[in-house]
Amino acid sequence: MAESRHSLFRQFAPGDWHGFLKGVEKEGLRVDRNGFIAQTPHPEALGSALTHPRITTDYSEALLELITPVFDSTGGMLTSLRDIHTFVQQNLGDEVFWPASMPCELDGDPSIPIANYGRSNIGRLKHVYRQGLAVRYGRMMQSIAGAHYNLSLPDSFWQKWQALVGNGQTLKDFKSDQYFWLIRNFRRRSWLLMLLFGASPALDASFVAGVKHDLSRFSDNTWVGANATSLRMGDLGYHNNAQASLNICFNELSTYTQTLDRAIHTTWPAYEAIGTRRGDDFIQINTSVLQIENEYYSAVRPKRTTEREEKPIQALDARGVEYIEVRCLDLDPFSPVGVNEAQIDFLDLFLLDCLLSDSPRIGDAECERLDDNYKDVVARGRDQTLTLCRAGERVAVGEAARGILDQLAPLAELLDSWQGGDTYATALAVQQGKLSGQEPVPSARVLDAMAASGLGHREWGLEMARQHQQALRAEDLGADLEAAFHAMARESIAEQARMEAADTLPFDGFLAQYLRS
Repeated sequence: MAESRHSLFRQFAPGDWHGFLKGVEKEGLRVDRNGFIAQTPHPEALGSALTHPRITTDYSEALLELITPVFDSTGGMLTSLRDIHTFVQQNLGDEVFWPASMPCELDGDPSIPIANYGRSNIGRLKHVYRQGLAVRYGRMMQSIAGAHYNLSLPDSFWQKWQALVGNGQTLKDFKSDQYFWLIRNFRRRSWLLMLLFGASPALDASFVAGVKHDLSRFSDNTWVGANATSLRMGDLGYHNNAQASLNICFNELSTYTQTLDRAIHTTWPAYEAIGTRRGDDFIQINTSVLQIENEYYSAVRPKRTTEREEKPIQALDARGVEYIEVRCLDLDPFSPVGVNEAQIDFLDLFLLDCLLSDSPRIGDAECERLDDNYKDVVARGRDQTLTLCRAGERVAVGEAARGILDQLAPLAELLDSWQGGDTYATALAVQQGKLSGQEPVPSARVLDAMAASGLGHREWGLEMARQHQQALRAEDLGADLEAAFHAMARESIAEQARMEAADTLPFDGFLAQYLRS
């Protein structure tokens, strides 16, 4: 019988293990003093959203996205994320940074300004793509925020791991195959993350104005999912009908990029009816099922850093998978930076175990079952009677969750023994406490906090935003770091100006060239 991958991993010497490489992208809305989505332009003090390496915008001009560099420690990454937040908070004027995944008060699509990236062709392409999202899906669901966690393992790990498993591929192809091995198990287990970290059980009534739903009334301006963990990831959050027709394959890199590429080059009748222009203005990049790869929403993505004007699937095909992006994380509204230390350390443990556990290819039948598990936990994960499908049997959600956490304990012990301390045992114990009742899961904690305060989602979110802002504005970045942030902002504005000056091709010609590439 072949030696298990966990047994092979134990053959690493402590000196062979160099840990994880990690980074985070954290979104959040700028909100005015009354709790309404900001109508102001991206603050000039924060630089150019097109070219700034740390501070950009996502869909909306009001939806900030803060990006850390890559770190080899959770502490370093969280310090960087906090520093970026502190600089942002110090430059928001009388606005605040919304702490929750589900948005503040809105007033329909017109209240959500689409992000502006200037006059360069690349900037205009980003804006037209967002216009396309608006005409396809509406703007409301694009106002939702989350945290994306990026993880990779260093080449020193992959070289040792390849020798242990006896693989003869190129290192590029081996890494890609192994990252997809991890992704397959992530898809089998991602429901657990929604139970442990889902933190959006409530939403503002303005988000569902005129929309049919089955939520329960919490207050005059708040609706809740009775047992929901994440309304962000449910039917009212990220979804669309055209993508339901896709069968994106996560079994290997070649089929993943091929099925994505086909979606980008397959027209969709409803989008053809809209067309690409309204008068002289472009309103979507094309009429395909997907305008670009990033339009496809999934809980996890294989990623490769792109060169300027390079498409994601081109980068993946050319240089292979570089890291994994976990995209299903709700913001932690109790944290000033939207994520927390025990969560990050647990994700490292969880993702490593996805790599080390057996991971057969996912067929159509299993794909449907694992999607059902995920949707069920999102919609009613706090329902103690909920059962999930595990190995062909129905198992109570709590039992299934405890089974995975118990499986992680030996790995946590091993990693702690290699690097000293109890980092992973502690992170695991925090999650086990949520299942044992020592503390509520985040979605229950949010509802408990709202009930205790007597506030609806709008008022509670605004109060938490003010608390976080007060705490971060009281912190001192230090003269050197503050100067570095200001310099980064100035340079990003200058870089955008250089890009705009360098463009000679009219936008319609640039777009035609982009679509041919």
